[in-house]
Amino acid sequence: MREMDRRTIEELGIPGLVLMENAARGVVQVINRLYPEIRSVAVLAGKGNNGGDGLAVARCLHLQGLAVVVYLAGAETALKGEAAANLALALGCGVPVLEIPEQAGPSWMKEQWSDTDLLVDALLGTGLEKEVSGLYRELITVLNSLPTPKVAVDIPSGLSADTGQPLGVCVEAAVSVTFGLPKRGQLLFPGSRFVGRLLVADIGIPAVFYPAPEDRVELLAGDDLALWLPPRPPDGHKGTFGHALILAGSTGKTGAAALTAAGALRVGAGLVTVGLPSSLNPILEVKLTEAMTEPLTEGEPGCLGLPALPRLREILEGKKALALGPGISTAPGPQALVRALLKEKISIPLVIDADGLNALAGDPETLAALAGRAILTPHPGEMSRLTGKSVQEIQRDRIGTAREFAREYGVVLVLKGARTVIAEPAGGVFLNPTAHPVLGSGGMGDVLTGMIAGWLAQGAGLLPAAALGVFQHGAAGQRLADARGGGGILASEVADSLPELIAHPENWPATVENFLPLIKEVRV
Repeated sequence: MREMDRRTIEELGIPGLVLMENAARGVVQVINRLYPEIRSVAVLAGKGNNGGDGLAVARCLHLQGLAVVVYLAGAETALKGEAAANLALALGCGVPVLEIPEQAGPSWMKEQWSDTDLLVDALLGTGLEKEVSGLYRELITVLNSLPTPKVAVDIPSGLSADTGQPLGVCVEAAVSVTFGLPKRGQLLFPGSRFVGRLLVADIGIPAVFYPAPEDRVELLAGDDLALWLPPRPPDGHKGTFGHALILAGSTGKTGAAALTAAGALRVGAGLVTVGLPSSLNPILEVKLTEAMTEPLTEGEPGCLGLPALPRLREILEGKKALALGPGISTAPGPQALVRALLKEKISIPLVIDADGLNALAGDPETLAALAGRAILTPHPGEMSRLTGKSVQEIQRDRIGTAREFAREYGVVLVLKGARTVIAEPAGGVFLNPTAHPVLGSGGMGDVLTGMIAGWLAQGAGLLPAAALGVFQHGAAGQRLADARGGGGILASEVADSLPELIAHPENWPATVENFLPLIKEVRV
């Protein structure tokens, strides 16, 4: 964003003071729309450009007749550039500006703001990189203790704009009005919990200055994804819509195989065959009706193993996609089979999940053989085993971790979790806005794996298949939770709800909506 600001000022010739004025007017428009009854406003302004934005907001609200006071976290003389210019404008218009004394304590702060109708947070902006301390920490702590609604200018003070991690303390905003484009940290957890409603104001930065596609992070949007749906010709038949092969299941985990098959069938795959340990075939014959089964030679009781490899080579003929891993176990036999199979450079696209991923951990040679033909769907624990990084390190930088891995190995990487990250080999990253805690139960990942395999079987590319599967999986969970409550929903019910959802893309959740002219709301 700093680079985009710089180019707009230097190359396009729009002064920084104009951009700041546009930003302030965006905040004021939002306040007028959401809080029409307020009469008094306290603006907490820092010493940087975020404080300059806040001073411009204060001036505009003051000129509307509201009782506005600016509380400046530092001396007036500390402000520079556009921030100092907006301080002079505010003072010239008669806005009261009060320097907060360093020795001011919580009691003084609460006394100043307790009777205010609205608090505007313009203390710290998107450039914050170190933990909040001193007066700013105390100010944020007091702000959060007050029930008064808080509007954050650009970003809640204390939130990392890049990672979404609170840097020590962070303002808990009711509304955040950000400028130009959303910031990653506003969309990732835990950051999105501090943002409240997220409004994005167009301040005059042209799209020509946006990052190149390989450097972007984009939100998945239903209207874009609908264009990726494979066609369903009226004269189509089961062969038209592809045949997916699923290798899944072991003793005690036949449900994983059944749910993966259900996911593939419910997104429209024409045929599904489940390859499984031969001793478990009678169980799956009962569980599955529409999917076929292929009993395979076991390496050890109840598990797939290397003896199944010759038959697998045969049944891969004619298949359009392969899903590998749900419930196959971490026993030596299935792990050896996975590695042997993947090294053969199967010509069809594949999606690898669960214990299939565990077989790849510590095996960079097999990973390298997947370039250009695989989707990997790890949760953070599995990603930790694949990369050698701790779960905490991965969660602190989900986007960077996913992007680096996808680029290194040439795969599409689906890093699951709240706000699932999809990374492609070229460098592009996509965040999924659809999800609900209802998806946090057993079997949900198996359904997702099957969905992705089903889209691959129908001819979708690696990225479209991953994006469609992740978005629809989350949207189905949201719809069921809205209709029936936030718990107790089964993975099989998510799968069963998919056909109706897919048939009506016009009803898919909207990611971005028009809020006011030049202001959009991002719903995540």
